[in-house]
Amino acid sequence: MNYRRLGKTGFDISEISLGTWQVGGKWGDDFSHDNAEKILHAAVDAGINFIDTADVYGAGESEKAVGKFVKSRSERIYVATKCGRQLSPHISEAYQPAVLRKFVEDSLQNMGLETLDLIQLHCPPTEVYYRPEIFELFDRLKDEGKILNLGISVEKVEEALKGIEYENVTTVQIIFNMFRQRPAELFFEQAQKRNVGVIVRVPLASGLLTGKFSKSSSFTEGDHRFFNRNGERFDKGETFSGIDYETGLVAVEELKGVFPTYANLAPVALRWILQFAAVSTIIPGASNPEQATANLEALRIPNLSAEQLAAVNDIYEKYIKPQVHHLW
Repeated sequence: MNYRRLGKTGFDISEISLGTWQVGGKWGDDFSHDNAEKILHAAVDAGINFIDTADVYGAGESEKAVGKFVKSRSERIYVATKCGRQLSPHISEAYQPAVLRKFVEDSLQNMGLETLDLIQLHCPPTEVYYRPEIFELFDRLKDEGKILNLGISVEKVEEALKGIEYENVTTVQIIFNMFRQRPAELFFEQAQKRNVGVIVRVPLASGLLTGKFSKSSSFTEGDHRFFNRNGERFDKGETFSGIDYETGLVAVEELKGVFPTYANLAPVALRWILQFAAVSTIIPGASNPEQATANLEALRIPNLSAEQLAAVNDIYEKYIKPQVHHLW
């Protein structure tokens, strides 16, 4: 495992870490603590030391599983969670310091921890980034010893750029992959300038970049890839990076031509992300232990060549950029 500094947190974390959106089972299934425990052990045994969760994953069960697991291990494992998505309706006015404080305290209770290594605002409405009182709250929580660091999880580059204007924002979690390249234009430069850690989520475009899907692939009704194609439940950019599924399949077929020796494109897609120096870590998900360790194959393959990088960019320009580049 290789490790990178997570911005001004000072944490040295695994280049490939673990996101726990579906860690208790496949998307849509009931949460399985047994499965979650197996995945978490497999990940840490392989050198992963950073785990990202949220209070809404499994209605709090993911946090409970992560907290129990961390206390069972002797290694230093960094835990990040998120707050805000419980609000209904999920609007700026619902974001209030007292409410967010309660969310943080509930997360601490769920995990049985005294301090959170990193608490992140969970994709709040854009208007929240223009409310200093929201960000000031987390300075008080830090003084009280309840958190060590504040981060933000964003949908849009514009939100990331606004968020890092606050000195106490130490990390940004953002979608970045071969089919979502806009963050590399300006945001990465500004993040490095301000020593802000970058946590990359949805690195495989909801599995599209594995190259394993086809027109006949099906998803269960509880899976966001089934019900959120057009943003019915949350930002559509979270599902297949917002790309029209059929267009994505065509683009993936061309990627297979660029990397003909790889039956599974996932390691290549992850290696592509790691070639950006601004990236601190990638947090692919896993619904079984094998997936958690399979992602680490990206650490064993060479950097993509200049010709391969150019070919990936050409495919993005041809198929993807016209659809999504301006949206996020």
